Amino acid sequence: MLSWLGNAWRVPELRRRVLFTALVLGVYRLGSWLPAPGVDAAQIDSYFNGQGGSILGLLNLFSGGALSQFSLFALGIMPYVTASIILQLMTVVIPRLGELQKEGEAGYAKINQYTRYLTVVLAAAQALGYSVLFQRQDALQGNAGRITLIVVTLTTGTVLLMWLGEQITKRGIGNGISILIFASILTSLPLGVSAWWNGGPMERIFFPLIALAIVASVVFVQEGQRRIPIQYAKRQVGRRMTSGGSTYLPLRVNMAGVIPVIFAAALLAFPATIAQYFPGSQQFVNDHFQPGNLTYLLVEAGLIIVFTYFYTAVQFNPVEQADNLRKYGGYVPGIRPGPPTAQYLDRVLTRLTFPGALFLAAVAVAPSVFIRYGGFSQANARALGGTSVLIAVGVALDTMRQMESQMMMRNYEGFLK
Repeated sequence: MLSWLGNAWRVPELRRRVLFTALVLGVYRLGSWLPAPGVDAAQIDSYFNGQGGSILGLLNLFSGGALSQFSLFALGIMPYVTASIILQLMTVVIPRLGELQKEGEAGYAKINQYTRYLTVVLAAAQALGYSVLFQRQDALQGNAGRITLIVVTLTTGTVLLMWLGEQITKRGIGNGISILIFASILTSLPLGVSAWWNGGPMERIFFPLIALAIVASVVFVQEGQRRIPIQYAKRQVGRRMTSGGSTYLPLRVNMAGVIPVIFAAALLAFPATIAQYFPGSQQFVNDHFQPGNLTYLLVEAGLIIVFTYFYTAVQFNPVEQADNLRKYGGYVPGIRPGPPTAQYLDRVLTRLTFPGALFLAAVAVAPSVFIRYGGFSQANARALGGTSVLIAVGVALDTMRQMESQMMMRNYEGFLK
């Protein structure tokens, strides 16, 4: 492990990427502590003291504690995630967006532009909703002018985070948006460790074992794959005869990664945001859409399963894969090239995705089950289990894979294999 890290540090390009990512994360953490203008951070923080198990507590976790300070980055990156969900779903409903998606880089650039515009709208609406909520709870004082200034500041902070995430993807290591969420979750780790240390004797004994089992199972499922054998026939290319060979097509058990969990968390924040504009609906949201409620858990599990299938379909197209195999003289032994191969790959992928989707849903709702039936504290189960572990471990594995590929390109020994 240490030798691998030493080799990675000796690669100039990889070193620059790591340092750039660290610099961006430093800016992110600085902005998470700087309060928005006209905000008394102490009053907001005192209001959040009793919100650990609510949807606001979960959103505070994804913002790295910035929401409880009502800082520049209080909204975090979740408005951008929500906008991405909406645009990806709209590509199925709106034919024009579906056509843009098929146009390659130019189409994706146009969809990204629409996503940015929608992010600004959602961020402004969410910032206004939080301001209204905190004002009703006497945690925020101010007139219309000050509220407008706060909304503009928080919206600008989200746009800046969106840009920083894109810069990490281009110039740093890993997926920028996932890295920002990963960094936010890690900030709650000391709180979880402190809650575990101050807990009861049963909690001290069993919680580390449960957390370790969750981490091990996440790694096992994330790395699990089904290898489809591929055979290439000999063919004439110009004046040369290429030799055939055999390889395999890896289909991961969880091809969608942690994206379904992030998407589900973003969508489940919608009811609480809308309820801030309609005080009469606040009680209904508190009864049914707070983490730990049965309705919340069922909806969360269902959304994770649906998004797992949806994002897997976006990532892997069996028809395109079958066409590429036929184009280059490849085929699955025992399966005819063309549409039969596409049907076979689709059938295998559908069966393979089902246990992966169930696993994601089960691990995501596990903390709430531990809180209700296991006697664990909310800080423990939220900071060290379920959704947090899924996202943290998943993002860490994806980042390690990117570093692994960079190392293998330069003939260094890898770490994951």
